[in-house]
Amino acid sequence: MAKNLSAALLSAVLATLGAQTSGAAQAPAPAPANQTSAAVSPDAKHAQAMYYFTLGHLQELQFEREYQASGKIDSSSDAIDSYKKALELEPNSPVIMERLAEVNAESQRIGDAVTEAQAVLKLDPNNLAAHRLLARIYVRTLGEMNDSATQSANVQKAVAELQAILKLAPDDSESALWLARLYRAENKPEDAEKLLRNILAKQPDDGEALEQLSQLLIDEGRSQEAVSLLSDAADQFSSPDLYDLLGDAYSQNKQYDKAEDAYKKAVAMDPDDPGHRHGLADTLLTENKYTEALEQYKKLSQMEPGTAENYLRMSQLYKQLGQFSDAEASLMRAKQLAPGNLEVLDNEALLYEAQGRYDDAIKVLSDAIAGLKGSSAGAANPSALAILYRQLGDDYRHSKNYPAALQTYANMGKLGDTAQKEAELLTIETYQDSRDLDKAIAEAKKALVAAPNDPDLTGSLAMLYADKGDAAAGTKLLEPMLHGTNGDVQVYLQIAQVQAQGKKYAEAEQSAQKAQELAQRPDQKQSAWFMLGDIYNRQKKYDEAGAEFQKILDADPSSTSPMAVQTLNYYGYMLADRGVRLDEAQSMIQKAVDQDPNSYAYLDSLGWVYYKQGKYTQAEDYLRRAIALEGDDPTVLSHLGEVYLKLGQDQQAEDALQKSAAQWHNVLPADYEPDKANAVDAQLKALRKHLGQKSSTETGKQQ
Repeated sequence: MAKNLSAALLSAVLATLGAQTSGAAQAPAPAPANQTSAAVSPDAKHAQAMYYFTLGHLQELQFEREYQASGKIDSSSDAIDSYKKALELEPNSPVIMERLAEVNAESQRIGDAVTEAQAVLKLDPNNLAAHRLLARIYVRTLGEMNDSATQSANVQKAVAELQAILKLAPDDSESALWLARLYRAENKPEDAEKLLRNILAKQPDDGEALEQLSQLLIDEGRSQEAVSLLSDAADQFSSPDLYDLLGDAYSQNKQYDKAEDAYKKAVAMDPDDPGHRHGLADTLLTENKYTEALEQYKKLSQMEPGTAENYLRMSQLYKQLGQFSDAEASLMRAKQLAPGNLEVLDNEALLYEAQGRYDDAIKVLSDAIAGLKGSSAGAANPSALAILYRQLGDDYRHSKNYPAALQTYANMGKLGDTAQKEAELLTIETYQDSRDLDKAIAEAKKALVAAPNDPDLTGSLAMLYADKGDAAAGTKLLEPMLHGTNGDVQVYLQIAQVQAQGKKYAEAEQSAQKAQELAQRPDQKQSAWFMLGDIYNRQKKYDEAGAEFQKILDADPSSTSPMAVQTLNYYGYMLADRGVRLDEAQSMIQKAVDQDPNSYAYLDSLGWVYYKQGKYTQAEDYLRRAIALEGDDPTVLSHLGEVYLKLGQDQQAEDALQKSAAQWHNVLPADYEPDKANAVDAQLKALRKHLGQKSSTETGKQQ
């Protein structure tokens, strides 16, 4: 709504109309209805126009009150009729035209408003109010139009009006800010920057201008300039909003420690504003400072008790910290506040998965899928449905219900081309998990018939050949994908993986080294280092392996990237398995567990290093948690068996070792490690002999 005309402004308007009063306190009455305009004197016509204009304004005020109270626009017609009558009597009055245009705009009669405003400008091209009204109208329509051509035309119209306003009122910062936004929308960053710097030259503490200019600089890849701009402003004016903007700039520049400091200053200056605290909490979360982030979200949940997102973030952090009961309580609160919210439901399933409660996760996801399919949102958002299907299929795989997983992925594949491709790969993986390599290979070949050049499908089929022990076939399949481009890095890494899986270590080394030579991006180099480290470790070249792993950790001192976390676990386990540098190994693995406390592989590694340190109770705890998440891994089972032996729990040891022996005979051909399998068989045989002797001794004593 436009601002109401004050009594003083109304008096000025009446004076502009040339109103002359002779002591009368009220507007003159209109001429009789049967008196024609031709017969009315100019003074009488003017008096009638003033009457209808005043009446129209009073009716406009009444309309605004009703609109604010109920949102209804019907009562605007009285004001419009009165202004039109005034305009018939004073047809060339810009003031009456302005008010008629304004009330038409307020009552959403946009076409009429534009017509009236344009008519004003024909009479008075420099009429500032008309330019402002048209600018508001064109800007308002931008978010309401889907047609790009119409939207582009309205952007140009809005720009023209805003430019006209600034010629008439160069200090109108609000119009300048809008013009800068539109320049950016038109991909004219230089014009926008010039305009914003002009605003800041006059008003250095203009928050909107600082925000726009800093974001423009960041978008242009000049993030350090944005930081300098905001740092200088914060030093001069020291406001919480400025520190907030500075925190945003540091965050987008990935300088999270400085972002944290800026947000903390904003919170200290205005602790009751949740916006500042959100920035701080999000930054702490990005920095993996989970305990500190949790404290901020707890405070936010008190400040915004009706906001589900705060409880959702608390749940995620509790889960990350391994505090599952608190995580579930927070998640249930989020679920109460946002029933049916897919992100909440997805996190509920993830929480159950982290505890190995796959049946509970399956129920949550099945209900979520049914609810989404039964709503209009399901058809409108197939990607969300595909995510739920994928997660449900994965849970069926974890619970070894492979037929249900396959059916779930088949349903997922009906949701479009992207979902179909992903479902094909997941179907292949499911057959692989169920140890049915022949069906997995057949499925991959069938998918490749429809997409013969698909690199993901080709890579999957190559790995299946390697799993079956035919590394040569896998390598042959991948080599035609080498084209002498940067894309060859990934192909060489796949070839190296296939060759290593097939125990062709010399060839695997050469392929990984070729990938390292071609690698340009940091992530490519780290992948090549990791692959080489893995190949060296398989050959018991431990010093060479450690050197490769150390390169990754040196490249990421924070050790928080997925590759660094994976390296911490692998390198730490390699040391622990050999019984060397155990304290260093324990520190590395603990960092990996802190980053992903629900990884059964990381929990197994930590349990194994505790075993090597002689801390058998701690070892048992972590190994039992690992088995709760993945109970079929023969290595984890054998580790637990060895812990039980040290604890003197012979019966539990026999049970774990027996399960390990059975699982060694159930792994894929390429994953079978005869040394480890034979060691488990030998331990089991020795244990059973010991138990038999113990039983005989106890029987003899009883006799």
